[in-house]
Amino acid sequence: MSIPQGLPMERDAGPFAPPSEITRLRETRPVSPMHFPDGHEGWLVTGYEAARQLLADTRFSSRQDLGVIHVPFETPGMPPATEPSPTMPGVFVAMDPPDHTRLRRKLTGAFTVKRMKNLEEHIVEIVERQLDEMAKLPQPVDLVEAFALPVPSLVICEMLGVPYEDRDSFQANSAKFLARDQELSEKMGALTALTTYLGELVTSKRANPGEDILSDLAVQEDLGIEELVGIAFLLLLAGHETTANMLALGTFALLENPGPQAELRADPELLPNAVEELLRYLTIADIFYRYATEDIELGGETIGKGSTVVISLLAANRDPQRFENPDVLDIHRKARGHLSFGHGIHQCLGQQLARIEMRAGFEGLLRRFPTLKLAIPAEDVKLKTDMNIYGVHELPVTWG
Repeated sequence: MSIPQGLPMERDAGPFAPPSEITRLRETRPVSPMHFPDGHEGWLVTGYEAARQLLADTRFSSRQDLGVIHVPFETPGMPPATEPSPTMPGVFVAMDPPDHTRLRRKLTGAFTVKRMKNLEEHIVEIVERQLDEMAKLPQPVDLVEAFALPVPSLVICEMLGVPYEDRDSFQANSAKFLARDQELSEKMGALTALTTYLGELVTSKRANPGEDILSDLAVQEDLGIEELVGIAFLLLLAGHETTANMLALGTFALLENPGPQAELRADPELLPNAVEELLRYLTIADIFYRYATEDIELGGETIGKGSTVVISLLAANRDPQRFENPDVLDIHRKARGHLSFGHGIHQCLGQQLARIEMRAGFEGLLRRFPTLKLAIPAEDVKLKTDMNIYGVHELPVTWG
């Protein structure tokens, strides 16, 4: 099979499936060479076992300054930079130990399973209030605007101590920053707007701390303002964009799969299992990058020192070697072990929070709107093929 020129991104096999070229690569060569747009050669990992092994191996570095990416987040659609980019202070997903360890350790207490469980009742209240508001709206309703985006935004704003009334600005700048084909000047403008806003916020919290995560961090003298801004940026962006896209795209997937949808309505006890399966099936944060710090054997191939390695988590989560009938949405499947939250030292810090939000969100939505359906043909739903976190731009729905 020919070596792909750049990363295959076209979702030609349906709105929920990986690009068919990526699927073919996984079947023939799960660790395969690829050419980047600037001509240099790297590797594409699509098999589950190889991806899991790579993510657990710290010889594959997460440092952006070693690689080819412009900005401190996964940006597969952007052409590589001609020079390595500096890592943004505080953005520990783009760091290796010991820097990564030092910063992540400061947050583990805020996201413990016990603390998240204590939040569950309040998250259910937020969901119910938002569903009350949605029920009052004239139909059709855009589920993204009315429900999927407000719920995680409200939750993360409360946790971090970010004023919810500022959401229009940070949501717009987050979307601009995550747009795949955005001009670099536009993307960096959005980043500057976000970091300026967050800089003012953490500075005020250092002077007058409250009862929130950013205040807890701001009073720690060994964290500088730049690091605080980077941490706040990471938590705010990841805390609302990912879950919002899962709630909207997950609802779309359930509406397109009436069997599992009916089962969930009849038996909400299936929800925890269904959430894991939706996470696996959709894998909205698909593409990640690593950089080989030495020659490493992976999946029968030798990854040369200095190579850029691209991992498709969606392809890995659809690997038939790991999951039987992987292209079927099966809410009875034991999908734990999926890679949607990553694996290894960078595994998602907020994964328990995301699970709680999704369980509460899907349960409330299916219970309150038993006749929920798409208001437009499925093929007309605007997909986020232009964004670095997959989902839908809008999901017009009706009920009753």
